[in-house]
Amino acid sequence: MSGEAWPGADAAIIGGGIIGISAAAFLAEAGLKVNVFDRTGICEETSSGNAAALAFSDVLPLAHKGMMRNMPKWLLDPLGPLAIPPSYLPKLLPWLIRFWRAGASSRYEAGLAAQAGLMRLAETEWAGLMERSGALGMLREGGCLELYEGEPEFEASLPGWQARQRFGIEHRHLDRGELLSLQPGLSRRLVRGTFVPGWKTVADPQRFGKTIWRYAEARGARFVHGDVALVLPSDNGITIQLRQGRTFLARKLVVAAGAWSRRLAQQLGDRIPLETERGYNTTLPKAAFDVKRMLIFPGHGFVVTPLDDALRIGGAVELGGLVRPPDFRRARAMLEKARQFLPGLDPAGGREWMGFRPSLPDSLPVIGHARGRQDVVYAFGHGHLGLTQAAATGRLIRDLIMGQSLPLDASAFSPQRF
Repeated sequence: MSGEAWPGADAAIIGGGIIGISAAAFLAEAGLKVNVFDRTGICEETSSGNAAALAFSDVLPLAHKGMMRNMPKWLLDPLGPLAIPPSYLPKLLPWLIRFWRAGASSRYEAGLAAQAGLMRLAETEWAGLMERSGALGMLREGGCLELYEGEPEFEASLPGWQARQRFGIEHRHLDRGELLSLQPGLSRRLVRGTFVPGWKTVADPQRFGKTIWRYAEARGARFVHGDVALVLPSDNGITIQLRQGRTFLARKLVVAAGAWSRRLAQQLGDRIPLETERGYNTTLPKAAFDVKRMLIFPGHGFVVTPLDDALRIGGAVELGGLVRPPDFRRARAMLEKARQFLPGLDPAGGREWMGFRPSLPDSLPVIGHARGRQDVVYAFGHGHLGLTQAAATGRLIRDLIMGQSLPLDASAFSPQRF
């Protein structure tokens, strides 16, 4: 096409969630013409209803956060923190085997170090991006409380905290009196806790994401409403075909479609073991309970987050794919547990929600080039940490697209590691 103007974008991003729009912001800052494709809109799906956490201290692989230890007990409770629909189990079994292997002690240190490195980069890059985009006023820096029902549960958490300490993650263990000074009104069942001062939240994850998008848009990024059906790479660029019939061209492609990314990766020759964690929550009016900072209940797999104008109670893991209808009994079960731990919580006026978390068995995202292609980059599989790691991922995507050196060793996130 020498002598002619290129008719497409410099970069196309499939996915308008927090990962995709963060990548768009970094690429637009670099002067690239960017198109972002999404079937619904900007931060309208999973990025709209998450727990609003910038969980920079959450470096432990999921297999080492009590999941393996508690899995038998949790699976026996149909509305507990972990559920696998029996009809989905045969399809899920290969992923579960990989998850079990990822928990091996021989893989623990490498996974922990990779996650800690990505978190350090995330904290740095979010500070800069929030400043540049005008989103800094939406940051909340009250830390979080992890809460335990008894001494055995607290003692079981200590190896994880010792591991975090090796990476400089500040924390302080508390007795009940200290707990109540940070969060009045807790149930007597909660006898110990850990305070993490570096944990942050945002005022509202959807409004926060849309603020980042407005910044990217002001620098030339463009939103295209449509459901991507096919991506067809060639020597002359990448063709993107929408189910609605339109076709677009791009020099480079970023796949950041969250839980829907596996199908696109397969089109490009990569079989990546991406699964879907279906997460539930209930958002209550702000006056439901005076929650001072984010509360985490690790033994029950849920959190309580104070937003600017609401209170969000959510979590749990249902490994059930993309097709099954929501089971909102799971949201109601978490709400009932929250009432037990926060006596006086008013459950009236809640709004139930379910989202799809893209999860890989080793708890690390996929960030890197597609097999045999320097013009296609993947950015998905962040599990519970999409909002937390979005700015770091955006920085890495920009550097990969631009052919620049990376600020960390990204081999642990390679799409070909499986």
